Amino acid sequence: MESIEIETAAQSLERSVVFHVVKEMVGFVLYMHQQIPAILQDLSHEYDTLQEELKSLDLVRTQTNVKASSQRKHIGNMREVKQGIKKLGKLMNSIFSLQTAIQLMLNEIPDIHEIILILGASPLRPKYVYEMCFSCGKSFQGSVNDFSKSKTAETLSRKVIRSLISKGAGSSTYAGPMKLFLLVKAPSTFSLPLHFLPKRDYRYSKKISPFRLCIRCRTHDQDMDASHNDPVASQTASYTSIPDSTGNNLIWFQCKHTIKGLASRTPLEE
Repeated sequence: MESIEIETAAQSLERSVVFHVVKEMVGFVLYMHQQIPAILQDLSHEYDTLQEELKSLDLVRTQTNVKASSQRKHIGNMREVKQGIKKLGKLMNSIFSLQTAIQLMLNEIPDIHEIILILGASPLRPKYVYEMCFSCGKSFQGSVNDFSKSKTAETLSRKVIRSLISKGAGSSTYAGPMKLFLLVKAPSTFSLPLHFLPKRDYRYSKKISPFRLCIRCRTHDQDMDASHNDPVASQTASYTSIPDSTGNNLIWFQCKHTIKGLASRTPLEE
């Protein structure tokens, strides 16, 4: 499939922007392929609400002056809340673990060349593949461990999702639970053994047609050259080319944290 190019006016990307783009992509892939019953933001909110509700119910349980009928109702409410937490717990914990691994990776590596999201039984037997490349020509900017969501991150994430939808991403799906895997192409010196394992010769089946997405940044030098050499080009943006990912020092690393979908679009029981 033809690569989808997303152009940003920024001369470089901040770590937090890359993190939120990848995070939104993960949520998009899971939801559009019916692996989660609601968008990721709503699931996170529901999970947090259930945990807060359980704490409140625990406080009430410790009270001694409660009628027997109220106690029975209270026990029933606690059972329902615990079932909801159990249903979402494993999914949300795996999502949080993956997000933490992505943040640690971005802190360790000054620039990411490619990221692949695989949905299927295994990375070697995918049903759906989403490839992302970041072509900015500079190392990621921003403070280490600062992953707050900026307006730039929100705007770019929205543009990415809209572009994928316009190309038909998520329009077809597989009936049943699948696993989501994340792989990153990075320098061979990259080392986070608790979260990533090297997969030097990784390749997926050529029968799979991936969705390819490339985010490109404006470069100051190219803009200066364009304005001096071509008056017309000075009115348009110049962007870096897609990075050469065939360098010998770049290999694939697979994240150890996978997400197993719930394979349901029905609302969770309250």
